[in-house]
Amino acid sequence: MPEIIEITDFSDSRLDVYARLTEAQLLHFYEPKDTGLFIAESPKVIERALDAGYIPLSLLLEHKHIEGEAREIIARCGNIPVFTAEYDLLTGLTGFKLTRGALCTMKRRDLPSPADVCKSAKRVAVLENVMNPTNVGAIFRSAAALNMDAVLLTNGCSDPLYRRASRVSMGTVFQIPWTYIDSVNQLADLGFRTAAMALDDNSVSIDDPRLAAEEKLAVVLGTEGDGLAPSTIAECDYTVKIPMSHGVDSLNVAAASAVAFWQLGRK
Repeated sequence: MPEIIEITDFSDSRLDVYARLTEAQLLHFYEPKDTGLFIAESPKVIERALDAGYIPLSLLLEHKHIEGEAREIIARCGNIPVFTAEYDLLTGLTGFKLTRGALCTMKRRDLPSPADVCKSAKRVAVLENVMNPTNVGAIFRSAAALNMDAVLLTNGCSDPLYRRASRVSMGTVFQIPWTYIDSVNQLADLGFRTAAMALDDNSVSIDDPRLAAEEKLAVVLGTEGDGLAPSTIAECDYTVKIPMSHGVDSLNVAAASAVAFWQLGRK
């Protein structure tokens, strides 16, 4: 049975993960011996993390959700602490407004290798230095919905398990395989042709039939503002553009990803 704990003392060290530790500190919580922690926010995200086999360590819930939206989650989590209070008190504790009044501390897992993630994949998304967690989350949601088999990120990207990223993704970060890569060059070794999404004089249109004909294609997207590094574009097999109208020169990376995945993810 879970242990329901009414919050009466903000200084309780068991609340540090929710109130006083940064995302980076959670990431490195158990180093060097083990993986770190992350915070899942909202019942849907927590459910999808549990479905994927992530281990919950504690819950932080608004009172009304204990017998409401989070009731099944509590039952699935087993004998873990469930901290609870009214919404305003929880907001004061965490410093932000909880989405659907539910947070869960979970244990991270070791990430798979790029080869394992791409073993059966035909279409993958590659993110180069996408630093905004909201954009990372939105890209994951589009990747899961629009036929990408996996997501690969360079080390300059925001962590997909950061609270905001996983929440914006609606928990799809727990459904689609992902890991980190050192360079886009690794994709060739895994049998992929690469398509850099960039405005360039040598760009082909996103509906070019050669792209659809590729058996294994990696769609490469760059950071907000600057886009892909010129060296990355030069390394890719294709440079691809989305035709624009009304004088608009580009889309936000999350919006561009949805268009690209819809067009290029059809196999």
